[in-house]
Amino acid sequence: MGQTILLNGMVLSAMPIGDYDKRLVVLTRERGKITVFARGARRPNSSLLAATNPFAFGEFELFEGKTAYNACKISVKNYFRELTEDIETAYYGFYFLELADYYAVENVEAKDMCNLLYASLRALTKPVFDNRLVRRIYELRMLVLGGEYPNLFGCVSCGAKERLNTFHVKRGGMLCSACGALHGGIPVDASTLYTMQFIVASPLEHLYSFQVSEEVIECLEQIMNEYMERYIDRDFHSLELLDFL
Repeated sequence: MGQTILLNGMVLSAMPIGDYDKRLVVLTRERGKITVFARGARRPNSSLLAATNPFAFGEFELFEGKTAYNACKISVKNYFRELTEDIETAYYGFYFLELADYYAVENVEAKDMCNLLYASLRALTKPVFDNRLVRRIYELRMLVLGGEYPNLFGCVSCGAKERLNTFHVKRGGMLCSACGALHGGIPVDASTLYTMQFIVASPLEHLYSFQVSEEVIECLEQIMNEYMERYIDRDFHSLELLDFL
């Protein structure tokens, strides 16, 4: 089958194939979203048994085929087992995987997306962070990578840079006080606006370095719920389970 290649990434989903095999969707830094077949991965003595589950992050040694890849060896660096210790946190994690799968492009470099996913899952494992805030940070930053994020630094109607206090979902961003009085929208205080601007513009290493008030989280939830409902055309199964909880 020729030489193998080494890719770094995370298993987004795994599906049983036949009696003992698995079909994986893997987000890789080097080639974006790829399909990987893991032969015999469901056998009890397989070296791929634990490495072919969702959240497994590491180095994938693969044979490259015409339309998919075949796993030769997987060296896992992090299984994210902490996520499974709490059912609600686990569903947040699965939602993060689903959203990455939605935005990832096949065979297109995805270093920033892979790094964002890893950092966000790490944040979920830390009790100091409110999972609701982690979710909104991840969503907004993923919108940035997908090129669909709202304009948070100027009025989308007149271009003003000051007195931005209303978020308009259909117009895709902030309105100044004058335009907000004409068009309406979601009232946004200065703390919430600064939080969203920080999420959009800050380096990844600073993304999970702050806390906000309950009022800011609630405003973020309203904005992100309405914005993503309008601009994302997929229902996420893990979100349905979170709502049920």
